[in-house]
Amino acid sequence: MDEVLARIPHLVAARYPILWLVSTEEERVERGLERLAQARGMTLLRWRRTTGLVGTEGLTFPDTEDTLAALGTIAEIDGPALFLFEDLADDFSSPRVVRRLRDAQSEIAVRGQAIVILSHRLVLPPELEKDVAVLDVPLPNRAEVARLLGLLLLSQKIDLPVDRFEQFVTASLGLSEKEIKRAYARVLLDGTRFSPADVELLLEEKARLLRKSRYLEFVRPDVRMRDVGGLGNLKEWLVQRAAAFTERARAYGLPEPKGLFLLGVQGCGKSLSAKAVAELWRVPLLRLDVAALFEGRAEEGLRETIRVAESLAPVVLWIDEIEKAFLGEGAGTSRVFGTFLTWMQEKSKPVFVVGTANEVRGLPPELLRKGRFDEIFFVDLPNVHERLEILDIHLRRRGRDPERFDLLPVAEETDRWSGAELEQLIISAMFLSFSADRELAQEDLLHVARETVPLAVTMDDRLKELREWARPRARPASIDTRRISFFEDWNA
Repeated sequence: MDEVLARIPHLVAARYPILWLVSTEEERVERGLERLAQARGMTLLRWRRTTGLVGTEGLTFPDTEDTLAALGTIAEIDGPALFLFEDLADDFSSPRVVRRLRDAQSEIAVRGQAIVILSHRLVLPPELEKDVAVLDVPLPNRAEVARLLGLLLLSQKIDLPVDRFEQFVTASLGLSEKEIKRAYARVLLDGTRFSPADVELLLEEKARLLRKSRYLEFVRPDVRMRDVGGLGNLKEWLVQRAAAFTERARAYGLPEPKGLFLLGVQGCGKSLSAKAVAELWRVPLLRLDVAALFEGRAEEGLRETIRVAESLAPVVLWIDEIEKAFLGEGAGTSRVFGTFLTWMQEKSKPVFVVGTANEVRGLPPELLRKGRFDEIFFVDLPNVHERLEILDIHLRRRGRDPERFDLLPVAEETDRWSGAELEQLIISAMFLSFSADRELAQEDLLHVARETVPLAVTMDDRLKELREWARPRARPASIDTRRISFFEDWNA
């Protein structure tokens, strides 16, 4: 937060009359502005609808609960000052308030003053868009959380090992200062004094709070890389970057990876891979609900998403079916798209974006060019070797020994099947054997395989078009089966 607030004196010197701070943390921002004003020799006055205009040292201005009265009063105050308005966003439906702000701009700027609007959402009237500097106030970063935890441990005379201290700090990222204090209070009330089990409590608190978000979901990565069948090229790429967010990688001169775009056939492992990335890299996983984003204030929702994701960094941000976000038309979609592209190009926090898509031919080319995503992989239907691996995985997951089955005929029979369809094959075959009150048999697998028509057969033309689009633009996620077949034939 201090980095953001440090920009305010420069904006005031540049004669920006109105500053908008986007944050839900009134108390934390107030304290930061008090420190800033004191250090810069500026007066700080705060306005709320319930109290009117008040100073930091008990100075009051009677009859200023009304917005226009408060704006009229600050026009009479000389000298460098910041006027913090915490409920002003609710008055922008009033033409008189907007007009009064426009009239006051030149006077305020000349006197070295600024009106600071603090709100959890950005609702700028068009008349003020060119004159307002918008600053997103981030949630507490690692240093701020460490300071909070350190002071609490000192007051409670609790000594934590360094590694556990870091675990608690990491688990607290993404929460507001007030939420962190409440979570720590729960830990103390439980009497466990920050035991290893209490880290899970913080993660549960984080998941509970993120459930209140209309746009973000905190996903527990329950998929490991070994649970994903095939996709050898993609797996190798991810394993090479498993230590990408460490200080060792920075010291080596490597940049933090930006993101990964997974294009491909539905049901072939794109979503599983997104979950597996977070588990492999040992970082949190957030899923952005694109549909919810565009049901409301999309631009505001994206800004909130970015703010939360960056506060949790390092983190994986999974945008499923990204084409639904940016294939639309209209000024709103264009603005959201522009905001997203700018952030992807310039982001400095380790937020690794995994975009998955079934249809990208209509997406703007700017999204897919190098510099936004590190790599684009095409996830095709699994080849026979990958189908063997997928069948093996799903049999083991359901308590069956794959060695009891001859899976090669099943893999050959299921040409053009997706990974999701192969999973359903195992489930359908098990229902077949269960209804006959016997154990799963080879014939059950083959029977279901021969009776089912895979989706790829009915969507043949679309699949061909997708492959044609991807061939010159994307890297195959699977290892080239021609090389595998060559070595198998040679060894034979």
